Amino acid sequence: MKTVSLRTQINIRIVVTSAIILIFGGIIAIWQARQSVKTELDSSLNLAAQLIQINFHEAANSGSINANAWLPRFVSLEQTRHLIIEIRQPDGQIVNFSGKRITASEVQPPHWFIALISAQSPKIEQQLTDANGEKLSLIIQADPIDEIGEAWQESRMFFATLLMMTLITFIAVNLLFNKSLMAITVIVDSLKAIEQGHYRQKLPEFSTQEYDNIARAINHMTGVLDDTHRENKALTLHTLQIQEEERQHLAKELHDELGQSLTAIKIMAATAKADQTKTEEIAHTIISVCDHLITVVRSMMRNLHPLVLTELGLKASLEDLLNHWSQRYPQLALTLQCPDAVDRLKQNVTIQVFRIVQECLTNIIRHANAHEAKVTLEITTNNVLRLIVSDYGQGCSLAEMQKGFGLLGMRERVKSLDGELAIKTEPNQGMTITADIPIV
Repeated sequence: MKTVSLRTQINIRIVVTSAIILIFGGIIAIWQARQSVKTELDSSLNLAAQLIQINFHEAANSGSINANAWLPRFVSLEQTRHLIIEIRQPDGQIVNFSGKRITASEVQPPHWFIALISAQSPKIEQQLTDANGEKLSLIIQADPIDEIGEAWQESRMFFATLLMMTLITFIAVNLLFNKSLMAITVIVDSLKAIEQGHYRQKLPEFSTQEYDNIARAINHMTGVLDDTHRENKALTLHTLQIQEEERQHLAKELHDELGQSLTAIKIMAATAKADQTKTEEIAHTIISVCDHLITVVRSMMRNLHPLVLTELGLKASLEDLLNHWSQRYPQLALTLQCPDAVDRLKQNVTIQVFRIVQECLTNIIRHANAHEAKVTLEITTNNVLRLIVSDYGQGCSLAEMQKGFGLLGMRERVKSLDGELAIKTEPNQGMTITADIPIV
């Protein structure tokens, strides 16, 4: 689909609107001119007929009427300029007394305009008797050419005014668009820069309020994007650092625990082979080392991925997690409220919820100085899994929490599930973390 610029669309609409106004205005102007010409001609015709009748009647009573001498003076009046006055003498000869006075400087209207304005010209014929008793026929016929010429002049002025207004509108709109398009160009260039990742580029202030509001909104958006980008970058680096630390820790565990234990088992097996008298003692020692290895491996597996989460579900995994922390920190009372329905959740949801609870408990133990904490899971009627982790510790301000990576990690986990995370905390008032995750 071919796109059309906004300037072209507006100009087309101006032209179409002006054409419609011109057409309807022309129709109305022609109708009004037609009515005006008809009214003017009828009025002039009736007035001339009455004046001629009165003057001929008075002249006939006085016995001194001369139509050939009186009518030329009469038709020279301004009121008779739209009329053609003729006298038919008894012998049939027509004497014309035209009141038409068109100078060479006047502009003749075009034929199509005359055809639209002109109607059937009214005509009056009266019988008169002069002083000699001769019967004369007075013929008065309307001649609309002068009135049509005036209507043509008015129509030309109307159309010229309309065209001038259209031209002025074109110029004003295009001047305004030049300014607007410059602002739009600046905004588009800024958006292209943002697309390239230049979030710190700011739009200038605009004199037009609407564009300035757009600029403020984009600047706010870029500020948020820049903060989010820096947070994600820091979180990524932190995640890589933690991943490397975990690998180092895993390598150390494997070297210190598994490596040394396997070496000890190998040495004891060689000793038992050489000296069979100590087989029972060596066997007990090997069993003890193997029990220690099992404990180490389970601890490592729990840290990497809790097998109970896959085998028994989310509820059992959370119970095992809370029991593990309760054994390590008996001074912290941990309670769990969780329905059995959470075990039917998708695996990607369960692992993220488990890690969020794990992070929350870690933060409570490290920073909250709390004596009680509560973990609550529920499935609402609108298919939303709500996780609430509350502690009754010392709390803190939200500004202090922004500095840590634990909150960022939890936010990213919840965001990956299209959920929302809310935190409520105040100094000495504990902390409540709420996560709403859709499970549809």
